Amino acid sequence: MALTTRIDLRQTQTLVMTPQLQQAIKLLQMNNIELDSFVEQELERNPLLVREEPPADGPEDAPPPQSSDGLAAVDTVAGDDRVGESRDAMDVDVDNQFADFGSDAAGTAPAGSDTAFESWGGGGATDFSDPTGDLERTLAETETLRDHLVAQIAFDITDPEDRLIAFRMLDHLDECGYLAIDPHALADALGCGADRVEAVLSKVQQFHPAGIFARSLSECLALQLRERNRLDPAMQALLDNLDMLARRDTPGLLAICGVGAEDLAEMVAEIRALDPKPALAFNTENLQPVSPDILMRPGPDGGWLLELNSDTLPRVLVNNTYHAEILALGADRETRRFLSENLHAANWLVKALHQRATTVLKVASEIVRQQHGFFARGVGDLKPLILRDIAEAIEMHESTISRVTSNKFIATPRGLFELKYFFTTAIAAADGGSAHSSEAVRQRIKALIDAEEPRRVLSDDKIVELLRNEGIDIARRTVAKYREGMRIPSSVQRRRDKRLTLGGT
Repeated sequence: MALTTRIDLRQTQTLVMTPQLQQAIKLLQMNNIELDSFVEQELERNPLLVREEPPADGPEDAPPPQSSDGLAAVDTVAGDDRVGESRDAMDVDVDNQFADFGSDAAGTAPAGSDTAFESWGGGGATDFSDPTGDLERTLAETETLRDHLVAQIAFDITDPEDRLIAFRMLDHLDECGYLAIDPHALADALGCGADRVEAVLSKVQQFHPAGIFARSLSECLALQLRERNRLDPAMQALLDNLDMLARRDTPGLLAICGVGAEDLAEMVAEIRALDPKPALAFNTENLQPVSPDILMRPGPDGGWLLELNSDTLPRVLVNNTYHAEILALGADRETRRFLSENLHAANWLVKALHQRATTVLKVASEIVRQQHGFFARGVGDLKPLILRDIAEAIEMHESTISRVTSNKFIATPRGLFELKYFFTTAIAAADGGSAHSSEAVRQRIKALIDAEEPRRVLSDDKIVELLRNEGIDIARRTVAKYREGMRIPSSVQRRRDKRLTLGGT
């Protein structure tokens, strides 16, 4: 059989992930902090992009909220019926590659026209005249643990050699305030006697906060009790046997401490009131508050109004005037190519930001519509929901829903929630009715345990029985898994804790 060559014409379809499409997908997954950082980098890199300044006439003259095609999108949902924006008007294909970047693209205007800037977004740059623009400058400077201890060492320890030993101990404090080096090893490293190191250690252990420079948990608690003048022999015996306290060995502790059940219960209560990690009180880390991406409020007709949080949306403008001026000056070929690439990137960014905002609002609106019972009546009416339910309702892919709901928060009358919170698995109903949300079942288990009587602690089997009487078909191992996930001890441990609290009665 002879080998021959020939030319065939074949037609195939392939999905090409262009760099712009890949970046659009990343934008969809970014939270508002990451998005603002990305836009800031684009503003620094692209000379045709500028950040829109807030209007000069102030917020009083600002236009009213528009539909989801505008800047401050508002959607109304009530129960299972959406009021206001139709699905077709809200839908934007998240897989659009934005191949059309002509002069009529969103966010741009033809060069030389009266409208040189077209904007999208919802939050302007902070004006330097605004005294609340940089909230970090208003934070009070807090004293660190090291500064607090250095001041006490300088005041209470006058001998230079003892002060050097104290500073070396300070260098070996861990994050909880415990001394992480053996005094004998420290004495060998400094070339001094172990007795001197122990003497300095006894001084620094009297510093504030109480319990600092302890070498173990029992010593840390003992230092705090000594400061309160509550360290008697019975209490010291209890501190020397914390492992028995962890095992709830009440009879053994009564024998070792030589006290009655009521006295032991009081001693345990005193220990629980102490701070096992005294250094954490000086944690000066400034936590970054969560800014919601969607704002939700009750509507006048009993439904819900949703709008994008304008403070978290960056405003960007495409400067077509600057582009036209540079071309009018007779730019060379390399300059024209540079301007064309940046104009293309600026147009894409405006479209991608608009698409991201529209998709986030669309997904959030459908979640609120399907979880209307939760917002109206509470966690007990939280419905089982998976990504496929939202994807089918708004005709998008599950991966798109997953990206939209990651690190996106909604401020509701019931609190601040991540969009992922509303997706829960289903627990079958015992009577064959509608399924129950796993989150609602968790909260019901917690409520049952919180309401149990000290002398009638509920076992996992009893909880299963109670839940089945309420129409929830659940296995014992599932109850145990949910209980452990909420860090609730077993019935045996809870019974020991309550018995110890009641004084062993």
